[in-house]
Amino acid sequence: MKKTILPLLTVCFCMIGCVLHGAPQIRTLTVSKNTSQNPAIYFSGIPGDKALTAALHRFLKACGWFDIAADVKNADYTLDGRDEGKSFVLYLKMGGAPAGAWRFQKGITPRESAKTAVDTVIEKTFRELKVKGFCRSKIAFCARTSPGVSNIYICDIDGGDIEQLTHFRALCVEPCWTPRGLSICYSKYGRTGIDVLETTIAKPRRSRLISGSQGINAGAAVSPDGRSMAVIRSPDHQVDLYVIDLASGRHRRLTRDKSVEASPCWSADGRYVIYVSDESGRPRLIRHDLKTNKRFRLPTVGNDAVTPDCSGNGQIAYAARINGRYTIAVFDPEKNTNKRIINQPGDWESPGWAADNRQLVCKRTWNGRQELYVIDTLSGNIRLLVSPKLPVSMPSWSQCAPKGER
Repeated sequence: MKKTILPLLTVCFCMIGCVLHGAPQIRTLTVSKNTSQNPAIYFSGIPGDKALTAALHRFLKACGWFDIAADVKNADYTLDGRDEGKSFVLYLKMGGAPAGAWRFQKGITPRESAKTAVDTVIEKTFRELKVKGFCRSKIAFCARTSPGVSNIYICDIDGGDIEQLTHFRALCVEPCWTPRGLSICYSKYGRTGIDVLETTIAKPRRSRLISGSQGINAGAAVSPDGRSMAVIRSPDHQVDLYVIDLASGRHRRLTRDKSVEASPCWSADGRYVIYVSDESGRPRLIRHDLKTNKRFRLPTVGNDAVTPDCSGNGQIAYAARINGRYTIAVFDPEKNTNKRIINQPGDWESPGWAADNRQLVCKRTWNGRQELYVIDTLSGNIRLLVSPKLPVSMPSWSQCAPKGER
């Protein structure tokens, strides 16, 4: 991407003036690079503020849009900083020429300050590509603490600040974010069935029942406008896909057959629900048009296609079983093409898109461990996110920062 992005940036910058208790333990952030496709950036730090310097380094690395240069000679950009007490200034240069200058008020913590600053650098540097800063977004995932007990956790995009969200003596799985990042919906297994609950991110945290009909209520996915929720239900002992109006509680049944449906997700425009069905004898992806009520089976790779997630620009990531193992592939509806994006060993499952429409978080099972990784879909580069002692699964990436962290 250095060949394609940098010319755009050169034109662009010609016009720019200066202006837990109980949480899993994580390893040190690790990055695996196959090929360099990003512009390289050298960050000299914020003299006098080691904590802020370390946080900025961490999020510049974790954002995935820059390669970190060891020195100025090998850098396409240099980023310098100055401490001003309650604020700090960052100066960006491209090839030695000024490309931007920004002042930031220091946040509650150095990490919060770094998220805001790196988001600004990303959005200004790649503004021709309309890249959305996402350092303040969060990643939710499940962690199994004991047999039959799993709860929902959240962390930052670098794997830091892990925090337990739910505290049930039950299985809590399949987390999904509401569009504004204010809460998470998930499936909670009880003695008589499975319910969908919602828990707020802001404290004091509150939980409420969203779907609790008899039998199964699982795989919740909230629509992009926040008004509807796709969910798998079995009120009449038949597993089918429904869409619920969250304001009125009215529900619309999308399927009525003997096939088993699972893992619904929404297209960015809210017109389609994509889900998994075994109607062909194996799990495949189905796209349901809510306007026409017509269904279409998507072409996918591998024997099975499961756990889809749709990006903001329409790409559909999913786990495909190839040669007995699961890998991650991406389907492009406009081009009608599939691309396998990971060739590393292990089983790769449950992909979830970041707001930049480029990176995915997913679970990897390898050598008896379950870990969360971030995959760059353009290059196939991978980054270890969290590697706890506890089994983790089903990651979900918010599209924006929770309220209060903006």
